[in-house]
Amino acid sequence: MTSDQLLRESTILVGQGSTPRVAARVAAGLLRAAGVEVAEAPDGVLEVDRALTCRLSWAGPVALPLRSEADVQAACGVMHVHGRRYGGPRLLGVDFASVAAGVLAAGGSLAALRARQLGVPYREVGVSVAQAALLGLSQYLAAATADELCAEPAGVGGPPFRSSDGIWFELETLAPDGWLRFWTELGVDRRVVGRSWLPFQARYGTATCPLPDELFAVAEQLAFQYLVASAERCGVAVTAVEARPVAADGVPWRRREGAAGAQRPCEAPRGGWGPLDGVTVVEVARRVQGPMAGRVLSLLGARVVRVEPPGGDPLRGVPPMTALDGEPVSARFAALNHGKEVLEADLRSEEGRSAVRELVREADVLVHSLAPSKVVELGLDADTLEVVRPGLVYAQASGGAPGVNTDYPVQAYSGLAALVTPSGLPPRPTLLTVCDVLGGLVCATAAVAGLTARARTGRAQRVESSLLSAARLLSGAASGADRLGGGVAVCTDLAALADDPQFAAALDSSGCTVVRAPWEFRT
Repeated sequence: MTSDQLLRESTILVGQGSTPRVAARVAAGLLRAAGVEVAEAPDGVLEVDRALTCRLSWAGPVALPLRSEADVQAACGVMHVHGRRYGGPRLLGVDFASVAAGVLAAGGSLAALRARQLGVPYREVGVSVAQAALLGLSQYLAAATADELCAEPAGVGGPPFRSSDGIWFELETLAPDGWLRFWTELGVDRRVVGRSWLPFQARYGTATCPLPDELFAVAEQLAFQYLVASAERCGVAVTAVEARPVAADGVPWRRREGAAGAQRPCEAPRGGWGPLDGVTVVEVARRVQGPMAGRVLSLLGARVVRVEPPGGDPLRGVPPMTALDGEPVSARFAALNHGKEVLEADLRSEEGRSAVRELVREADVLVHSLAPSKVVELGLDADTLEVVRPGLVYAQASGGAPGVNTDYPVQAYSGLAALVTPSGLPPRPTLLTVCDVLGGLVCATAAVAGLTARARTGRAQRVESSLLSAARLLSGAASGADRLGGGVAVCTDLAALADDPQFAAALDSSGCTVVRAPWEFRT
């Protein structure tokens, strides 16, 4: 099936033109929010601060005739991964790839402007919507090309559940005992519950979640408030699926100035290493959002040091496995953390916390996704660390709402789920982790905006972003893919995509496939 054929089956599509206007609009808005002057041209070109040209294109180095969001979603695997829960490729009802490209364009432009201030004469930044889409599928591409053979995930269906009073809702727990307690309290056989845990907890990596029918049948017999009360007793979160999305009402991050303090002189970047060469980032984060932010900053040239517990992050051992620098590691983990240094430290001990503070003392940026209640307890709050490292850019990534801390509940809470559901079906999240990915890109761009503001003001910067702010940014681009496709074939096999020479310039396939830096910087 080609993208044209798939588009003819859709009823939600509108035209957006032959240039990536959504990406350009997002990039321009974020750059202006960071205090940068931007002039927009009709061909996807932004003139940034009268010193830098930012060019947005559909294909970039991907050798395919991509001319629309639909083409990109089709060719680069977005339709394929989004459609796994439906049994075949489906259009994503928001311009995910275009919005991601806009965020990346803003971050790359800000990084280039900072490098210009330090003497590297960057004059042009190029970003494509296709490269943004591939970066968004990093984990799925890596898993499909791991040394350890892994069949394409399969299995239709999955949450949300429906209560007897007609409320659709998402469940979330990261602990198997909470999952077991909740469903057995509702009367489901333990063997059925045990069988359901693996697909439920793996859904963030597989984009599939085939669950036993018994779970849905039991939920549909009980009132929503009864289910909420039971979930609270068992340590499980329940989030009702909102039918109406709330679009972004401003910038997807908050920036505040911290204390003034003496700053070290900045080393001028070496142009070939990326515009953030010379910047050191400390990352204290797990799962996707925070590590994606660190990965983007690393691709921009920063040195990123990741803090992990003694023995390493347990996610390093999640199949499928691959070899990276001679060591076996989870392919999905490698996709987000390749190229980072590691400090193992037990944050529960004073020795471990002291080691992290010493690391921050020599850093420019801290990226963390710790709960607000934890950071003060660990001595990693902004007030404490600004004393340790005057001028620190403190970047916090969160869920964005009380009790809503992970991707699918955020899609439900924000109303984004209603936009990404195929026509004729009740609202349900896409199992492609759009909020985690976009949340990471937003966090990274906010951190670069913080570096830019620090250079201008001489003060420490505190930036806060969230999954919820990413969801609302994406909801503001709810046009879906357009009708201007060029007959591009729809990807149905990520391993085949990774082997396709037309994608070779955008991917590094020396081990499991990882996505190359999505920018082209020219001096």
